[in-house]
Amino acid sequence: MIMPFQALACPLDGTPLHRHGMSWRCAGGHCFDIASQGYANLLPVQHKRSRDPGDSKEMVAARRRFLDAGCYAPIAAAVSRAVLAGLPPDASCLDAGCGEGYYLRQLAMAAGAGQTLALLGLDISKWAVLSAAKQEQRAGWVVGSNANLPVLPGSLDRVLCMFGFPVYSEFARVLRRDGVLLQVDAGPDHLRELREVIYPTLKPERTTDPQAPQGFTAAPGDSVRYALELTGAEQIADLLAMTPHLYRASAEGRARAAALTALTVTVDVRLTRWVRGGPSR
Repeated sequence: MIMPFQALACPLDGTPLHRHGMSWRCAGGHCFDIASQGYANLLPVQHKRSRDPGDSKEMVAARRRFLDAGCYAPIAAAVSRAVLAGLPPDASCLDAGCGEGYYLRQLAMAAGAGQTLALLGLDISKWAVLSAAKQEQRAGWVVGSNANLPVLPGSLDRVLCMFGFPVYSEFARVLRRDGVLLQVDAGPDHLRELREVIYPTLKPERTTDPQAPQGFTAAPGDSVRYALELTGAEQIADLLAMTPHLYRASAEGRARAAALTALTVTVDVRLTRWVRGGPSR
């Protein structure tokens, strides 16, 4: 059974939020409306760095087209297996930087009949959360920031950080002891062929293993690697739009990518598992 995550915290004072009709309220009187699509905006204006932070409506649409085509299905399958391994029967999971919700939707489909799983997707982009909420009503969806998660301490069994911006102190705060942070990052050869098109030269990749963040211990990880055939200029453009390379590349590099009609790229990602239970802060 999939259900919305309920242990939300007020982003202004950290106290528990309780649902009253179509709003979330805390004892301090702060109130946050729930949109008709089912999500809540828990990103206070004073925590925004711009008027419309995060991915734009167009970038979210590009990501949805690309992921719905199954291009990253092997990554989603590996993540779902890692989340569900050793998971207690009644558990909760946050996707911190959920985008349009693809990985949580895949996790919901992979969960067994005997598993009760409370899901929360959070993203700083209101367009991403809006798209996610429209596609999966069983999960909870909030606009928020990894730097100030609107989640009560010690209330999560799993946290996902998919190609995102980890804030380890916050992840440690919201995870239960022995809870697991699953972090997916690009490997050294990820999208190498596309990068060779848009950049004059490629920077050497760092090959050192990451050190365990404070509050965590390392657990065995995984990697996913395969060749992906991109067909059509739109699919190549969608992939570029959902990566930081769209802004890092020069106009000439983007033009070279736009001229392509087919490209086979290497998907190379690493899945790192951090267990909550190292030295506390």
